[in-house]
Amino acid sequence: MIRPLMCALIPVTIAACSPQDVADKVGRRTAETVVRPIVDDRLAGPQADAATRCVVQNATAEEVQALVRDVGVYAGTSTEATVWAIVARSETQSCLAASGVALGA
Repeated sequence: MIRPLMCALIPVTIAACSPQDVADKVGRRTAETVVRPIVDDRLAGPQADAATRCVVQNATAEEVQALVRDVGVYAGTSTEATVWAIVARSETQSCLAASGVALGA
């Protein structure tokens, strides 16, 4: 009884994930790998994880694209400036405070 219901819901669930949403999620997860080493210079462990999430969550789509360009290389001054500009935003500061992280730009 449950199995047919699950099979009927699979197409609905898949349709709910637009290609744009999937691309955004992949881009943001990839951007985390660029942001984390920058944040690691000031924080460690769970605080660095939380700060990385806050930065990436508050990045615009254009900023995420710019961050992703530095995957696999050491982040340059432009990338670091982008990260610290995102950190300076009130939304990011609120996220950091809610996570118990003190990180200034």
